[in-house]
Amino acid sequence: MAEDIFDVTIIGAGPTGMFGGFYAGLRGMKCKIIDSMEALGGQVSAMYPEKDIFDVAGFPRISGKKLCQDLEEQLMRFHPLIILGEKVLTLVKRPTDNVFEMTTDKGNKHFTKAVVLALGMGSFTPKKHPNPELVPYEGKGVNYGVLSLEPFKGKRVLIVGGGDSALDWALMLEPIASKVTLVHRRDEFRAHESSVQKLKVSKVEIKLWHELKTVKGNGKVEEAVIYENHTMAEETLPMDFVVLNFGFQASLSFLKDWGINLEKNKIPVNPKMETNVPGIYAAGDIVTHPGKLDLIATGFAEGAIAVNFSKTYINPGEKAEPGHSSSLKL
Repeated sequence: MAEDIFDVTIIGAGPTGMFGGFYAGLRGMKCKIIDSMEALGGQVSAMYPEKDIFDVAGFPRISGKKLCQDLEEQLMRFHPLIILGEKVLTLVKRPTDNVFEMTTDKGNKHFTKAVVLALGMGSFTPKKHPNPELVPYEGKGVNYGVLSLEPFKGKRVLIVGGGDSALDWALMLEPIASKVTLVHRRDEFRAHESSVQKLKVSKVEIKLWHELKTVKGNGKVEEAVIYENHTMAEETLPMDFVVLNFGFQASLSFLKDWGINLEKNKIPVNPKMETNVPGIYAAGDIVTHPGKLDLIATGFAEGAIAVNFSKTYINPGEKAEPGHSSSLKL
């Protein structure tokens, strides 16, 4: 069977990968997108579909779910081949024709002239609470994200954390929950200043210098035990849900097997989004470069840059500058 060789294959179908796929279509490139998850949207779809996002240009606020739906509509205008539920295991560049050959965990092979790595944080898993007593309650009141707001209506909710996600969830749940309590182990937040100000004037009960010790209940969360981390004094709160926001752990060791250099668990790239391997580009939260900001807006720009320069890699006579999309008939 003849090999079906694509111009560019994007590994990762989060916002960065989806927008990169759209730009590949704008440039007339034969594009494939591969993701190990079963749906488009990456971490946004998997962890924050109901969360409002406020820093996407042109949208005063937009939910993660709606953003991914709009990105999918934009992407599918050019009908790229989407492969979901497959994890790329091997990536090698053939010396005979410089085509990249990939093998997935389904045993399928994929062939491409250029690769864009839009892996987000890689194979991510939420950081767990150190107390194993919480494990039996995971999915039974202990959550590491909010996939739907509906179960929280009229409930008592404890938010644990002091970053953007913790404050966002506290502010989103406050109007619909019967009570929201936020505990944070310090007296300073790592969230955006505007979120901190909104939290302070909200009805959310804030307990600084507090941490979660354990949860109790009969088959589901009914109480949460917290403690003041200076005096170690404990307090038991009646609670229906506990939402933990400790961040994520990323596994990127497989990139070394692909010959990709890593720098503090990130891929260093140049202004063209080139990695150390010619023909492999990277964009989004996975990359590092001077002035890097881990924002969705930054990922959009990096995805477009990576795809446009992959165009010049494939066809050196082509320009990287795509021109204005307003001049195209779409």
